[in-house]
Amino acid sequence: MQTRKTILLSPALRAIAALVAFAAAPLAHAQSSVTLYGILDAGVTYVSNSGGSHLVEFSDGVSYGNRWGIKGTEDLGGGLSAVFVLENGFHLGNGQSGFGGAEFGRQAYVGLSNQWGTLSFGDQLDMTEEMVYAYNISAWGSGYAIHQGDFDRFNGDRLPNSVKFLSREFGGFTFGGMWSFGNVAGNFHENSAYSVGAHFARGSFTLGAAYTQLNNPSGIYAFDPYAMIGTRTFLGRPTVSVNAATGAVTDLYSSTSFPVDRQGTFGVGTSYAIGTVTLMGNYTYTTIKAFGNSSHMQVAEGGADWQITPAFSAIGGYQYTHFEGHHWNQLSAGLHYLLSKRTDVYVSGDWLKASQGVDAVIGYSFAPSSTSTQADVRIGMRHSF
Repeated sequence: MQTRKTILLSPALRAIAALVAFAAAPLAHAQSSVTLYGILDAGVTYVSNSGGSHLVEFSDGVSYGNRWGIKGTEDLGGGLSAVFVLENGFHLGNGQSGFGGAEFGRQAYVGLSNQWGTLSFGDQLDMTEEMVYAYNISAWGSGYAIHQGDFDRFNGDRLPNSVKFLSREFGGFTFGGMWSFGNVAGNFHENSAYSVGAHFARGSFTLGAAYTQLNNPSGIYAFDPYAMIGTRTFLGRPTVSVNAATGAVTDLYSSTSFPVDRQGTFGVGTSYAIGTVTLMGNYTYTTIKAFGNSSHMQVAEGGADWQITPAFSAIGGYQYTHFEGHHWNQLSAGLHYLLSKRTDVYVSGDWLKASQGVDAVIGYSFAPSSTSTQADVRIGMRHSF
């Protein structure tokens, strides 16, 4: 005897189901489409020194951020379309939402699209992501190898409450800009942000550049300097306290963020394909302002992606970072093998050496090392749908 089960959906999921059903229904005056998609990434990582000890952990969303989403378009006629995207980020290991628990923290926008481009409104990827983040070749190899602290936003970041225009491609040229509203009464500047960028591609050559500025960065983009880059001072202020008897380090900004007035970052990247090898490079210059002081981080990176066979690729890169008199040198590499068009397995590794006095931390992903070096090795898999 079978028992009928009742499945209870959250209000958000009921709304999504209704939206999908509505969009999928045949309409006499317009053509509509809705697509459900996602990526699942999981694996096991070994870290040489995380807070003073070796670490073996299950981790997910590393080489590919875990997500599920729906996107759709409606033909309004005359070359005009309505578009939307709702994309959720989550942790596969425990099922919890990422991005501070936001329902659709990866993307959420609605807009209009025509032959010139797309004008959209919502929580959206910035122009650093649109134009240059893909040149972070080390991160494609390992997933962990974002630039130090992601100060330059090369990890693929978003701007909330934004109005954005992204052009279509014209002779290989694409451009865009956006404004993020702070929504603070009486102060149009506070918590606001903007981003502009452009990209060019022709044949084997590509080139992109972007500038993004955040005023009073907060939320998931707030600063915890020690956890992010392992320095014990930041803009002239201590970031940790050290127990004189035990040497234990306490992060002073783990619960209350470091109050940054402005974060402005310029990035440029390029690539050139030679047969099955694609060479890549990028440079970023980031300015952080707080308490009347300014500091500048510079990152230079180079690497290559070698498509050995249609199913097997090798990716590697080197990063050099300079900030407040400190230096970081990082090597990263990964091997990826496609089991199918939608499933691949990979192994990757990173090695980071920081200058004396810095507790090395790779990709803002682990607890800082108790020394100036840190290394990781990972085995994982990814499936997309």
